[in-house]
Formats: sequence, C-alpha cells, structure tokens
Amino acid sequence: MAFLKWVLLIFTLHSFMPTPISSNLSLNKEALAQIPLNFLEFSKKPEIMDWMVNIRRKIHENRELGYEEFETSKLIRAELDLMGIPYKYPIAATGVVGYIGTGKPPFVALRADMDALAMEELVEWEHKSKVPGKMHACGHDAHVAMLLGAAKMLQHNQNDLQGTVVLIFQPAEEGGGGAKIMLDEGALDNVDAIFALHVTARVPIGMVASRPGPISAAMGFFEAVINGKGGHAAIPQHTVDPILAASNVIVSLQHLVSREADPLDSQVVSIAKFQGGGAFNVIPDSVTIGGTFRAFSKESFLQLRQRIEEVISKQASVQRCNATVIFDERFMYPVNSNNKELHEHFRKVAGEILGFENIIEMQPQMGGEDFAFFSESIPGLFFFLGMKETEGAVHSGHSPYFRVNEDVFPYGAALHASLATTYLLQNPTKHTSPPE
Repeated sequence: MAFLKWVLLIFTLHSFMPTPISSNLSLNKEALAQIPLNFLEFSKKPEIMDWMVNIRRKIHENRELGYEEFETSKLIRAELDLMGIPYKYPIAATGVVGYIGTGKPPFVALRADMDALAMEELVEWEHKSKVPGKMHACGHDAHVAMLLGAAKMLQHNQNDLQGTVVLIFQPAEEGGGGAKIMLDEGALDNVDAIFALHVTARVPIGMVASRPGPISAAMGFFEAVINGKGGHAAIPQHTVDPILAASNVIVSLQHLVSREADPLDSQVVSIAKFQGGGAFNVIPDSVTIGGTFRAFSKESFLQLRQRIEEVISKQASVQRCNATVIFDERFMYPVNSNNKELHEHFRKVAGEILGFENIIEMQPQMGGEDFAFFSESIPGLFFFLGMKETEGAVHSGHSPYFRVNEDVFPYGAALHASLATTYLLQNPTKHTSPPE
C-alpha cells in the first residue's frame, strides 16, 4: 500500500522546506493518524478476516500446553514461510521470533502467547477441542491469529518500515514463565520496546482497556509441609498435632495483609491447598498447605515472601511442630508495569482506530502475567482488547465455557500493526551500529 510512502514523503519534503514547526507537527499528525485507519480497513477485508479465523480454529482444535506447542509452532512457521518472513526457531523449546522490515534498528516487538490450559472444554461447537483435557480457555489461539494478521499487513508494507518489527510467538505463559526463557535466550536483544494484547469478555467489543504504571501484580506460589507426631485422635496429649499448627499458620498469614501491609498498597495472601489426614480418628504426622501471594511493587513482594516463610516456621514451632517452606521459582512473576510514554502512544493509536471515548483506563488487577518479564527488561505496553457482545452470558478466561468473539480480530491485528509502524516512524534508532 502507498499510504506509508505518502507519510515518508511528507517527512522528507518538510525537512527541506522553511515551514514553521507547528505546521510540520500538524501534517505529521494527520499522516500518522491515517496509518491505523488504513490498517483497519485492510484487516477487515473478507479474505484477511477469514484467514485469521481459520488459523485460530485450527489452533483451537489442536491445543497444546506450555512448552508442548510443537504443532502450533509448526503452523506459525508455515504461515511465516508463505509470507516470506524470516524467523528464528526454536527459542524456549517451541517459541518463534520473526523479523519484518530493514533488519536494522530501531527494533520494536509484538508478542502473542501460544499455550492452552489443562481443562476440559464444555463449549459444544464445530471446532471444539480434539484433545481431551486441554482447552484454549484464555484466548491465546486468538492472540496468535491476530499477530499473524498483523504480520501479513506489515510484510505487505515491509519496504516502508523505518526499522524492524520483531514478532514474538511465546510458549508457556500459563505458569511456565515462557517469557523469561525467551528473554534469557536473546529474543529481545536490541529491541527498544514491546507491545502485547489480551482479549477480554469483560470489555465491550470496539473498546480497549489499559493504564500507565502497574497493570497486573507480581505473583508467587508457596507450599509448606508442617511435621508433627501422629496418633489416635482420642488421646491428643500423646501427639503433636500438625492440623492445629497449620490452622494457626493460616490465620496468622492473613494478618500479614490486614495488620502489616499499608492499606494503600494492595497485597494478597491466599491459602488454596490444605492436605492432611485420611481418617476421622487419626491425627496425621504431617500436613501440607499451599497458596499464592501478590503485590504491586518489588519491595512489597519480597517483604511478603520473607514474612510468609517466617510466620509459617515460627507459628509451627509454637505448636511444637517444624515446617519446611518451598517457593516455586517457576511461578515467580514480577510486576507487569506499562511504560508511561508507550501508554500515551497506545492511546493515540487506539484513539484513531476506535475513538478516544472507547479507551478505558482500568484499575490494576491482582492476576499475574508473564509479559512482566519483558516489561521489566525493556519499555513495554500491555492492554486488553474488548470482545464482549451486547447479549449472552459472559465467561471469563480459564472458564470451560470461555468463547472468543472472532469479530474482534480486525481490531487486534490493526492495533498491533499500527502500534509497531508508528513507533518506528516516531523513534529513530538508538543504536550506534546495526546489530547482526
């Protein structure tokens, strides 16, 4: 398409004309504002829309768990090959990183997660999961389809891109920390900024939701084994009761938020696992408890982790028991925080596509998101793409009744492509020499 060439022509001509700065800025804004609208028009074409829907349904039928996305990755690579987009594979076992543009700085990344959830789909439809016990109940199949849609548009305009768009197809978002592994293996080397979206049935279609600063909490999981001395329940004086100790531990853990945390600093400690004993008249030797903790700052998160371990160990000792506390490092996610400048860029682009009245500034949520590893490393922007219909039940992510409204695909693809293209135009290279 010629609209990007028109944008670049305006920049070139005005750099040599003695025109006031304000006039340049006005024309530049008009040119930049046209880019998202052209991408949206392109992505709404029936052949593009049908292609994205077909990809999503193929992935939905053959869903794969974290680090097992071999067929999903194969499908992605086949589509990239057809489009003539070079890529690196494998990264983080099944991940794919594609490149569109000059191959030189600046670099901007777009990310889609690929993995499914270990749950049985209860939605009866033509493209229901063919794999028992696995379901795309969080929309990651839609994320892949929309990023491939954006890739098709960007590749169509590759000669006009003023830098390189990096396509991140990431495995294992659902608890596997795939973002961290991709980061460790160099997926974001030389990248200046990264964008990602997530579909949501809580926001109407045609609207988006985000915010500057923290958007989702740091999260961690822990498990504790509390050991005592078992025996007959009728003679408790001959036992050291780990169930009583665990009960006191759970109550004490709740005081970490209610009595130690600043009320204006949101934190959560929840026990979701309690296993101990198997008979009504036998006190067991040990009890296992487990749960999660969340916070919106690194300092609060580390403090909470330290106090959880102290409370469990010391409260168990009060009841004459001993405790072993284990924190699962695979599930330790940092705070997912949006860069303020990127958020303003997102608002401008989304406003041109959807209208500024359809941009919601949301409240932070306590759920975790491993995009946080990316946004902790480089400036990042994470937003939610509304797909709620006016009628019908709303089923949130991780529900066996979760559905994707495929009418949202043109918006997601156009937002991806527009965010990357306009970012490259507005941010000249920061690197002194082109990376290999």
